Amino acid sequence: MFRILIVLFILVPIIELWGLIAVGKVIGGWQTVGLAILISIFGAWLTKQQGLQVLRLVQMQLSRGQMPTDALLDGLLVLFGGLLLLVPGFFTDLLGLLLLIPYTRMFVHFFFKKWIQFLIVSGKIRFLFRR
Repeated sequence: MFRILIVLFILVPIIELWGLIAVGKVIGGWQTVGLAILISIFGAWLTKQQGLQVLRLVQMQLSRGQMPTDALLDGLLVLFGGLLLLVPGFFTDLLGLLLLIPYTRMFVHFFFKKWIQFLIVSGKIRFLFRR
């Protein structure tokens, strides 16, 4: 796991710099900076909006006595999308925006849930319940 993180911390900034330089060559330097700022502002607004929506959904489900598992998973994906928007660059911003848009987050939610279920069934994740 440590090796994967080291590779990510080296590879992601290199890809992001390459992307910024490539976009800067096509549309210009100031336009690239402006686009990055515009994406960040829109992403911050979308993160706030989706975070509040997930919070309202969690509160509504708890008031009805339901366990808000899907809403909490959506909240985790919104949080991760917001964190990706903090990383400068276009590729992480694109991935972050995909996690913040409800329709695209639905697909990630489905596959993430299936992956967690697979880990539980295969025995890689175990839950110990005590009373």
